Amino acid sequence: MAAAKRQRGAGKGAPAEPRRKRAKRAPGAEGEGQGPFAEATPGPDEHVVPAPVSQGKWKNKERVLIFSSRGINFRTRHLMKDLRTMMPHAKADTKMDRKDKLFVINEVCEMKNCNKCIFFEAKKKQDLYVWLSNAPHGPSAKFLVQNIHTLAELKMTGNCLRGSRPILSFDKTFDQEPHYAVLKELFIQIFGTPLYHPKSQPFVDHVFTFSITDKRIWFRNYQIIEDGALVEIGPRFVLNLIKIFQGSFGGPTLYENPHYQSPNMHRRAIRLATAAKFREKQQLKELQKLKKKEEKPLIPEDPTEVVFETPAEEKPEEIQLVKPEPKMSLKKKKKNKLHQRSRKLKRKLGGTGV
Repeated sequence: MAAAKRQRGAGKGAPAEPRRKRAKRAPGAEGEGQGPFAEATPGPDEHVVPAPVSQGKWKNKERVLIFSSRGINFRTRHLMKDLRTMMPHAKADTKMDRKDKLFVINEVCEMKNCNKCIFFEAKKKQDLYVWLSNAPHGPSAKFLVQNIHTLAELKMTGNCLRGSRPILSFDKTFDQEPHYAVLKELFIQIFGTPLYHPKSQPFVDHVFTFSITDKRIWFRNYQIIEDGALVEIGPRFVLNLIKIFQGSFGGPTLYENPHYQSPNMHRRAIRLATAAKFREKQQLKELQKLKKKEEKPLIPEDPTEVVFETPAEEKPEEIQLVKPEPKMSLKKKKKNKLHQRSRKLKRKLGGTGV
């Protein structure tokens, strides 16, 4: 049994009385909430704002790994930086070696605790491919990236808050064809910023648009200003679909684009077209040379051409036995005339005796 507490002022020998406990008040008892820190009860005329439905819990744990292979150029590097800036739920990693197989990316995503991946693959230092994958089970899609314009290159007037959540706008064609529906779900999970993400801002001030034109997907980023008007921010690029795979970075092919033409075939077609033009010019030059070398065809004589011609009188041939005098030049003629005039003047002057 615990020792009883001795009362203050009592003697040493006096027995200590046990301390009395206060009785707890009932929740509806009078006098409750009268202290200085008591909560004020709203009056009948005051308006109470209800608590939000969601208490700000981060439930959607989507994380996107954005990195590339070796051999990319400066424009691809700037595009990767712009995507990481726009997506607060993105993570970065070092460049992957070309010799490594693509299945290694699933292990990298697992180490980085990411379940989505955007991987840029460079080939021949001029062609850029991008993989969008749901790691590690799939599906995944491979695209050819064309017409890249980064934020630093465009210098658009639009602007948005860093880390703000975007609105994803899709073309109506995404709901009409099944392979586009798969890509739409992949785009939503990758580019959509999770609600209440620690690095995100609770604002919606820009739009990601995915439109389909000429069998390609065109990506644009716009700022939302007053009256619902849009101003482009950037970056912008075009995705040309190649294949959709069932697994992550491989597996059975779900869809193959029949309209896709590889960059090598495109460059080969351009070279063949220029070679054909050059060949045509050479052939024209050879034909012109052959035409010049050919003899002109002899036109048969027309007997009616001589009908109205009168024969000229034949002159007798004269044989000159004396050598003709040489013709004098104009300078000599002028000199002779001057000499003759000077002689005449001298004779006149000599005859008058002056």
